[in-house]
Amino acid sequence: MSATELLDILPHRYPFLLIDRVLSVEPGVRATGLKNASHGEPYFVGHFPGHPIMPGVLLVEMMAQVGGVMLLTLPEHKGKLAYLAGVDNTRFRKPVLPGDTVITEVTLTKARGTIGWVKATAKVGEAIVCEAELMFALQSRNSEENSR
Repeated sequence: MSATELLDILPHRYPFLLIDRVLSVEPGVRATGLKNASHGEPYFVGHFPGHPIMPGVLLVEMMAQVGGVMLLTLPEHKGKLAYLAGVDNTRFRKPVLPGDTVITEVTLTKARGTIGWVKATAKVGEAIVCEAELMFALQSRNSEENSR
């Protein structure tokens, strides 16, 4: 998936777009994304000075963005927004350091109406750095509910 296609699907932009590339996507089934945690990322400056590591919450957001791509590439969800609605069973296994390449894999585990659940894993090399179960709520971009 090209960067332009990614920007057409997700509303996120720098500095909060946490996917550099989508390596593969099987709409509504699974997706794999890549993030190069470069030395220049703003979060490394203050988290933590002298010992920079990627904040865990950003790993969860990265996995959520890949999950959003997987859900929003389904034709029936084109043009919608995927809101992160829940995070369960999250574990941070190893730190992500400047220079690491993070590969995120998400797989749909359940869908009911406008709600979807995924199993997500982030790896650096073969090592799992984070895993979680995420819940999404899909809404139209034009919904009045979005403006509250």
